[in-house]
Amino acid sequence: MNVKTTVNWNSVLAGFAKQRGKLKDAQELFDKIPQPDVVSYNIMLSCILLNSDDVVASFDFFQRLPIKDTASWNTMISGFVQKKNMAKARDLFLAMPEKNSVSWSAMISGYIECGQLDKAVELFKAAPVKSVVAWTAMISGYMKFGKVDLAEKLFDEMPMKNLVTWNAMIAGYVENSRAEDGLKLLRMMIGLRIRPNASSLSSVLLGCSHLSSLQLGKQVHQLVCKSPLCKDTTALTPLISMYCKCGDLEDACKLFLEIQRKDVVTWNAMISGYAQHGKGEKALRLFDKMKDEGMKPDSITFVALLLACNHAGLVDLGIQYFDSMVNDYGIAAKPDHYTCMVDLLGRAGKLVEAVDLIKKMPFKPQPAIFGTLLSACRVHKRLDLAEFAAMNLFNLNPANAAGCYVQLANIYAAMKKWDHVARIRLSMKENNVVKMPGYSWIEVGTVVHEFRSGDRVHPELVSIHEKLKELEKKMKLAGYVPDLEFVLHAVGEEVKEQLLLFHSEKLAIAFGLIKVPLGTPIRVFKNLRVCGDCHRATKYISAIEKREIIVRDTTRFHHFKDGTCSCGDYW
Repeated sequence: MNVKTTVNWNSVLAGFAKQRGKLKDAQELFDKIPQPDVVSYNIMLSCILLNSDDVVASFDFFQRLPIKDTASWNTMISGFVQKKNMAKARDLFLAMPEKNSVSWSAMISGYIECGQLDKAVELFKAAPVKSVVAWTAMISGYMKFGKVDLAEKLFDEMPMKNLVTWNAMIAGYVENSRAEDGLKLLRMMIGLRIRPNASSLSSVLLGCSHLSSLQLGKQVHQLVCKSPLCKDTTALTPLISMYCKCGDLEDACKLFLEIQRKDVVTWNAMISGYAQHGKGEKALRLFDKMKDEGMKPDSITFVALLLACNHAGLVDLGIQYFDSMVNDYGIAAKPDHYTCMVDLLGRAGKLVEAVDLIKKMPFKPQPAIFGTLLSACRVHKRLDLAEFAAMNLFNLNPANAAGCYVQLANIYAAMKKWDHVARIRLSMKENNVVKMPGYSWIEVGTVVHEFRSGDRVHPELVSIHEKLKELEKKMKLAGYVPDLEFVLHAVGEEVKEQLLLFHSEKLAIAFGLIKVPLGTPIRVFKNLRVCGDCHRATKYISAIEKREIIVRDTTRFHHFKDGTCSCGDYW
């Protein structure tokens, strides 16, 4: 007869403890164990923690344990830490008869996660033995709070580092807008024969995307090609996203075709890239190919498809995809899907339908959806619905109301309601609301140059202004008329024209025309939505200068060539 030992029982029980929804099965099995040991109790405690949103049930079980070891205490402390109940975690930590490095690390990580950096530092200094986990947690904590110099000091002092530590340092640099330092660290890792993983590369590539630094991203690509990760799909897919976000769709496509084993994330990256660049038909054809190859789409796939329909103005097809996602694939619509649908309807002028969709959503609307509606109201000059969207935005997100104020002021200005504009500005002043400054940037060589509207600090500003004035004359001869409704100030037309001429994206484009070699696309990036006048002017500039100009704003890429834009003036 085959007699099960407690070890056998524990092995089966551990299988249940790793799966949510198996608490009942685990409990039934646990009750059958003839002589449960401390491991049995600890596994059961983990299972209760995994399956309960209320940590009280787990704590009750913990208190009733007939035997406890250090692992029991650590499991319960981690449970409180995960629920961000640091007061109870601290009580247990202090009551522990014997602490180990796991106990100290759990508390340090918990304090950092809860934003209590000072307490984490205090505990780290007091720890008798500092594990790699504790050191790494502190480095991440310092980076999280922008204390890069302290993170660097700790990293240098650390007696033994593992891959997670290096990755934490790289990710920290990226979070603090220092992607170049992240790349230097990646090179140092390789020089020390520490093999980076996909996470190491993803962090650096994320930084390249944020900076829109194509040259930096290409350097990472070269490192990948020379490493064992050269055929790793999880390492190559972020490169596709980087190329797309840095405006190089051609290299993104090339890399996509080279990847032998594509997963759903790879397909999503390329479909999203096509969508962001206004290549709606290519995005939809790629989706068909994805299905033909037996790859099942997920929630993110449909966000990309809806975005593609959105940018191409394919309203009916977008509605079909939305319905298919729910009915054919059983994927529940999330806030991102609804936001895409509201944008799709709003851009097409179907604002009443967009509002109806918001009201029918099965969950509370998020600020982004009303921001999307507000943008559509400006395009279609629907003041009534704009005020409805703005009021909801103010209520949902008063702390970040600057964008809402500006959008509403833009709508009033476009309708020549200057008294309303003045009232908005007064309200902003009274509520200490600061408008996010618009700026654009362009990478020339390996240097990123940033411009703000009316910039007066760039060292080559004289040449840039001369170029813009030259372009202005040529554009007007070709039929360009400045769209003064995009100037919110109640000033004379001549002043308005000057303000428009020196918008940040125009400054960046002029600099690109001076510095970027002929035959190379000029890639400009903006932190806000490109204004209508700049969009119209850039079409003229592309024709006059016979240059391809790629502009990425917060919603999409615009490819200007021969006087036309890839968006078809639909953005």
